[in-house]
Amino acid sequence: MIKKHFITCSVILVLAVILKLNIYSVAFVKPAPAPALKAPRFVSYLNYSAAGKTEYSFANESLPASAKVYRKMQYSIKRHTYKNVQSHILQIKAEKIFPIIEPILKAYGIPLDFKYLPLVESGLKEGTSSKGARGIWQFMPGTARTYGLKVSHGVDERLNLRKATIAACKYIRDLHNEFNSWTLAAAAYNNGSIKLAKAIRTQSEDNYFRMKLNRETGSYVYNLIAMKAIIDHPKKYGYDNYYSYLKPKDNYLQPKEFFAYN
Repeated sequence: MIKKHFITCSVILVLAVILKLNIYSVAFVKPAPAPALKAPRFVSYLNYSAAGKTEYSFANESLPASAKVYRKMQYSIKRHTYKNVQSHILQIKAEKIFPIIEPILKAYGIPLDFKYLPLVESGLKEGTSSKGARGIWQFMPGTARTYGLKVSHGVDERLNLRKATIAACKYIRDLHNEFNSWTLAAAAYNNGSIKLAKAIRTQSEDNYFRMKLNRETGSYVYNLIAMKAIIDHPKKYGYDNYYSYLKPKDNYLQPKEFFAYN
């Protein structure tokens, strides 16, 4: 009996020794730490400081920070520098016309940034386009009549600055009511509400800066912002001996003045 017990204990002891040796012979490799994930890097391509908002926004709707928007904005700015458009001529015309346009925009609740729309549409000229649009707001005959302007062989109120501006304000207000966005209202002014609404439905997208539109409409708001920038900051965009537009403080109907800087 004792012999059997001794043998059993010996077998257990041998197995224990073997097991221990096997354990120590195994090389345990510490798993390599998982590579740390890089935090997403968000780059604001546009200057959103107080000064930047003045330049790169439209009707208080700031541009989204993206490489695509940045490239398109810089392209429009380059196209509208003094070297390319002789912006001092536009500023001299704006001096005469802005004091008439601004109070009407304000009366109809239209953001003042829309005063730059005639600069982009017509360069403040009153000629007739190849499509039949006329006046500084470039109204087509049908749209002009819809908003109360007389257009006939004997009279064309598209050339009446006050009446045309009132009609433009009504039109822009209706576009904003339809699209609930001033940037889309501006785009629809250029391309027509029917075409813009179709693009919104087709693309399931209602952010102007993310939409794919035809070349003219796709750059239209960028051109408005560029025009705003070069008119408000002419020296920055190439016109050294420039006229700086000053906004009135109290009386909205007070004439604006330009002061020359050398």
